[in-house]
Amino acid sequence: MIGTTDVTAFLARRRGRVGLHWSDWLAYAYLALGVLVVALPIMWMFVSSVKSPRALVENDPRLLPYEQVTLHAADGQRPLGVFVWSKPDGTKADVAFVGPRGANARVFELATPDTIIEVPRTALARKEIVQPRWQNYTEPTIGSTQSRTFNFLRYFWNSTFVTVVATVLTLVVNAMAAFALSKYRFRGRDAMVIVIISTLLIPPTVILVPLFITVSTLGMLNTLWGVIIPAIATPTGVFLLRQYMLTIPDELLEAARMDGASEWKIFWRIMLPLSLPALSVLAILSVMWRWNDFMWPLIVLTQSEVFTLQLGLSTFKGELNDNMHHLLAMTVLTLLPVTLVFVFLQRHITTGIANTGLK
Repeated sequence: MIGTTDVTAFLARRRGRVGLHWSDWLAYAYLALGVLVVALPIMWMFVSSVKSPRALVENDPRLLPYEQVTLHAADGQRPLGVFVWSKPDGTKADVAFVGPRGANARVFELATPDTIIEVPRTALARKEIVQPRWQNYTEPTIGSTQSRTFNFLRYFWNSTFVTVVATVLTLVVNAMAAFALSKYRFRGRDAMVIVIISTLLIPPTVILVPLFITVSTLGMLNTLWGVIIPAIATPTGVFLLRQYMLTIPDELLEAARMDGASEWKIFWRIMLPLSLPALSVLAILSVMWRWNDFMWPLIVLTQSEVFTLQLGLSTFKGELNDNMHHLLAMTVLTLLPVTLVFVFLQRHITTGIANTGLK
């Protein structure tokens, strides 16, 4: 396992003995640029997810979520926006905007709310404060009328069910195929491996129509199984596991057969435990594939109660209102599970791939 000391020593390495060599500066600049390219869009999405709908519509270029200060009107109607009025004598005062009148604005000073005056609009500037709008997260998930069209907990459960079940079935099916193609000798084995690998060259959109017809014939439309079953066998998984299983000595299998172990017991008790690094890699890849899948669920699922999170996000975008503030907030929540899986299990990717001959 890679520790913090190893990472620090790796990042502190430099070519120059006394100071930084020009190549060190170039390498650090390249790494910093890569971090910015990857991190800035994610940072922008998170910050924008706590902005108000007005700030998003106006394309506010500021990074922080600024919100205009408002004042509740005495009559209980809509809140009044607070502005900073630059007076002709150079002083400034906080005023509440009542309404327009030609080129002027009807306002009253907060200190004297009973006196309404007219001032030029050009002399007013919004009074703003940094105020994250956490309602963007709570409204679609636990309250308000938006929960009627975006059932976050239901969509989250659907995505979790699809991801977990599809990942388990993917590991089992691909492991059995890899076991047969790596440890059994039969005519046409190498040709079959070439055919399986060659399917990676076929664009997924080419097989959408025949796959849809098959799923429809089997009666799996508008079911989560219609999303799970067609994706459990992957050529990437078969190739990855086969390459790893080729490194396992055949003598272990022969010894197990001499002890009376069945083929299923050899597969379950010997091959799977020894292939754990490669299985971990495939599990992580499968989780990311299934969780982020949008095209196939869009084709198979048409009823909202079986929508996954990715499809549920599309319900925010209407003909007249796109609810961008809710869409960004739910996108952040959608990214969290797969991000946590990758962060905690990323070391298995490097060790697993390094041991499968894919260096």
